[in-house]
Amino acid sequence: MDLLNTLVDKGLRRELPTREEALAVLATSDDELLDVVAAAGKVRRQWFGRRVKLNYLVNLKSGLCPEDCSYCSQRLGSKAEILKYTWLKPEEASQAAAAGVAGGAKRVCLVASGRGPTDRDVERVGRTIEAIKEQNEGIEVCACLGLLSDGQAEKLRDAGADAYNHNLNTSEATYGQITKTHTYADRVDTVEKAHAAGLSACSGLIAGMGETDEDLVDVVFSLRELDADSVPVNFLIPFEGTPLAKEWNLTPQRCLRILAMARFVCPDVEVRLAGGREVHLRSLQPLALNIVNSIFLGDYLTSEGQAGQADLDMIADAGFEVEGAGTTTLPAHRSDVADAAPAAGGCGSSGSKGGASLCGSGAGPAPAGDGAAGCGSACGGCSGHAHAEATPVAAQPAQAEPGALRSDLVAVRRRGAGTDIAPNA
Repeated sequence: MDLLNTLVDKGLRRELPTREEALAVLATSDDELLDVVAAAGKVRRQWFGRRVKLNYLVNLKSGLCPEDCSYCSQRLGSKAEILKYTWLKPEEASQAAAAGVAGGAKRVCLVASGRGPTDRDVERVGRTIEAIKEQNEGIEVCACLGLLSDGQAEKLRDAGADAYNHNLNTSEATYGQITKTHTYADRVDTVEKAHAAGLSACSGLIAGMGETDEDLVDVVFSLRELDADSVPVNFLIPFEGTPLAKEWNLTPQRCLRILAMARFVCPDVEVRLAGGREVHLRSLQPLALNIVNSIFLGDYLTSEGQAGQADLDMIADAGFEVEGAGTTTLPAHRSDVADAAPAAGGCGSSGSKGGASLCGSGAGPAPAGDGAAGCGSACGGCSGHAHAEATPVAAQPAQAEPGALRSDLVAVRRRGAGTDIAPNA
């Protein structure tokens, strides 16, 4: 296809596609799907080789959120039967993080429900970051705490945080339809605060909330404009007890097209396959590894992911390799510019504890698989976003009728952080 050849050429040059080209990717047919995956794979391999970065979520504070995000099982008024607990102690969070590190995770993502942290919360998370880094040399830590106030990003950076995650989730035009208690502009402001503080900015989206193709293209273009170092792509898990419980409208094929569009628009950043991959991609998850270069290992925030060993087997069977702690993630041209940033101890400073370089932006291509990259990952969810796993579904259609509940696919988390049961890593 001329379209795919054009997109590959642009991706190898880090040139932005047109909106029409991005929309055309989403409009391709199932007959063209493997061609789309192969084209996105060429761009992925140019900048990231066959490496897959593993990330591990630790839910520091679960449930009872005052925000009304329609997709979230922790939202105000949610009836979802999830774990609810207040802040984990630093030693508890460090113990939970160790399970992910033992499974091969390179980055630990610390997430807390709520609108945003108080200064006391930031100090608490800072102590947690220090505890994790003391126990796990070289590990990267990302914080995901909601909307940030002035000065909080700098405090997290000084405590040793490498990155901050705050997702845009959907387009500015439709944001008011999923959340009323804060605005799209609030989210952009937090991403900009993190970036300005020298933290690696991580921001992504949630697909499957009833948005149009135009909405998906809008939010991915906005993420490129914000120069996010990593772009987690979440697929909505319609938890019972939330307003979007009946939004089962994704197929594995559509998920792959969405991932490919994100890769073409953001060719040299970390595109992460995040929440909902087990539910919506199911047996096509290995194909997605040809597009993305990062996944979460094991459990998510309020739901269970597939076993960590199954993830490792999938990566190996698909011909990919886990990215080691001694290998930086992003291409050198993004790291080199950010290395000059004045952030002390942040994701890109050469003196950071983890030895990772800050993920900024820059120019000049890097050879495929050269191993010269920076950090560029973080939490897949917003503050409080829920994820889930797929369980075996015999005699079920690949896609339910629109509006049909599929509670059989959603395994609510009953283990890990906040419990006495070991996490699934």
